Amino acid sequence: MDSGFYAACAGLRAQSQALEVSAHNLANVNTAGFRGQQTTFQSQLAVANQTVPNVLNLATNNFGVLEGSHLDLVAGNLEHTGNPLDLGIEGAGYFAIQTANGTRYTRNGSFRVASGGELVTAAGDAVVGDNNRAIQVPAGAISVSADGTLSVNGAAAGKIRLAEFAPGVRLTAESGTLVAAPDGGAQLAKQTAIQQGTLESSNVNAIQSVMTLIAVQRHAEMLQRALSLFDNEFNRIAASELPRV
Repeated sequence: MDSGFYAACAGLRAQSQALEVSAHNLANVNTAGFRGQQTTFQSQLAVANQTVPNVLNLATNNFGVLEGSHLDLVAGNLEHTGNPLDLGIEGAGYFAIQTANGTRYTRNGSFRVASGGELVTAAGDAVVGDNNRAIQVPAGAISVSADGTLSVNGAAAGKIRLAEFAPGVRLTAESGTLVAAPDGGAQLAKQTAIQQGTLESSNVNAIQSVMTLIAVQRHAEMLQRALSLFDNEFNRIAASELPRV
């Protein structure tokens, strides 16, 4: 019985974490450049480890633990906006963004020109150029070529840095659409192109996300009921058996 209690407890914790991930995905279904997260579960008995298990390990095991989440790297659709500072990405690349926490990466190309003339994100973080500096944008008609070269009135003003990542490089989701990469993981993009006047939509499927959210919520409710049953049984045993000791 104690093993079942621990199993239900670990399962409820894992489903609660999965519920947060699902809700976060659904909340960003209309966020440009957002890439959803997928949960990964592990189920491994403690007795399968190389080390000799103790009594507590045998009782608790490692039931239904949420191992973590990873980004869904499937690209969203490019939607036409007509805004010259809306930039969509074709390929696997990312825009490099300078934030207070260092260089981060995003697929959200909704940019603007700050009061000081720098090309920035909606949050005010500088878009990194190929010289690893912010891009200064003079007044005038703006055009951006497929390779990221930004021109104003036909004169080149800078080049937007595009980064790609080799397979196996783990990207970690942060706030909004920003992702972090390990040091040295970014490479100059070779198979990525920019489409001016477009934005990449979120890659989250709204219907599938709702169904996932409902399924996870039902699993969590089932485990909550199981914990209540175990708790009631423990209380009954304590009340009826302990006085006899």
